[in-house]
Amino acid sequence: MTPQPFLGVALHGLGGLAAASFYLPFRRVRGWAWETYWLVGGFFSWIVAPWTIAWLVAPDLLGILLGASKSAVFWCYFYGVLWGIGGLAFGLSMRYLGMSLGYALSLGFCAAFGTILPPIYEGESAELLGTTSGLVTLLGVAVCLAGIALCGGAGLRKERELSDEQKKAVIREYSLFKGMAVAFFAGVMSACMAFGISAGESIAERAVEHGVPDLWKNTPIFVVILAGGFTTNFIWCVFLNLRSGTARDYLREGVPLLSNYAFSCLAGITWYLQFMFYGMGTTRMGKYDFSSWTIHMAFIIVFSNLWGLLFREWRGVSRSTRALVWAGIAVLILSTLVIARGNYLASAAE
Repeated sequence: MTPQPFLGVALHGLGGLAAASFYLPFRRVRGWAWETYWLVGGFFSWIVAPWTIAWLVAPDLLGILLGASKSAVFWCYFYGVLWGIGGLAFGLSMRYLGMSLGYALSLGFCAAFGTILPPIYEGESAELLGTTSGLVTLLGVAVCLAGIALCGGAGLRKERELSDEQKKAVIREYSLFKGMAVAFFAGVMSACMAFGISAGESIAERAVEHGVPDLWKNTPIFVVILAGGFTTNFIWCVFLNLRSGTARDYLREGVPLLSNYAFSCLAGITWYLQFMFYGMGTTRMGKYDFSSWTIHMAFIIVFSNLWGLLFREWRGVSRSTRALVWAGIAVLILSTLVIARGNYLASAAE
C-alpha cells in the first residue's frame, strides 16, 4: 500500500473530530439523567457499532473468537473492563467541566499516562532514562503536565471570577475539583486500551488467517475489549438508575423518548467512528506512523476547544483567564509533538 501521509492526516482529523464531537448529541437529550443517556449511548458505541463493523469485515467473526486462545480473550476483556472505568471517568469529566476544560485535562492526562505506563508495565522504564528517545519522551510528558497545570489554573480562576449561577448556566453540574479528579483517573486508566490490544495480538493474527484484510485485523479485538468497557459502564449506570430512581427514564412519559434514543444512538456511533478513522489513518502514514497517536490527540484537543468556544463555556471570565486556558491548550499540543519526536527517535534507532 502506497503511503499517503496527507490523506492519513486528513483521516486522523476526521477521527479527532468524531472524538471531540460525540458528546454534542447528548446536549439535546431532555428529561433523562446522565446515567440513562450515557448507558444508551454506550450500548451503541461499545456493542452495536463494533459488532456491526466486525461482521462486515470478518464474516466468520464467531469462528475467529471461539477458536482464539481463551487467555487472549480473557485479558482483552479484563483490560477492557479497566479501560471502561476510564471511559466512565472521561464522561464524568465532560459532565463536571464542559467540553473545553474537560477534554483538555482528560486528554492531557491520557497522553501523559498513556505514554509512560506501558513501558513501566513492560519493565522497559530503564530505556526511558537511558536513551535519547526516552529522555525526549519524558520531556514531552513534563511539558504535558505543564499544560495540565495551566488549564487547571484557568479553571481555578474561573471558579473565583464567576458565580455559581454563571458557571451552571453553561455547564449544569459544573465542579472543578470533581472534574479534575475524574480527568486524572481517566488518564491513568486509558493505558489499558493499549494493554488490551497487545493482549489480543494472537486474535488479530487469527483474523488474518481467516481472510480478514490487514487493515481491519484489530476489529475482532475491539469487539472483546469494548464488551469489557460496556460491562463496567452498564453496572455503574444501572446502579445509579436504581439508587436515584431514574430507571423509569427509559420509558418515562412526558419526555421526548424517540429523540432521546436517537441522539444517544448518534452520540454512541460518533464515538466509535474515532476508532475507524484512526485505524484508516495509520495505514496511510507510512514512515510517519509514529506520529499517528499524537496527531489524533492534537486534533481532539483543537476540535473540542473550538466546540467549547462555540458554546461559550468561558463566557464571563477575564481576558487573562481565557489567555491562560488557550496557553495551556497550546502547551498540550506542543507536548504531543515532543512525545512524537521521542517516538520517532526510538523507531529510527531500531
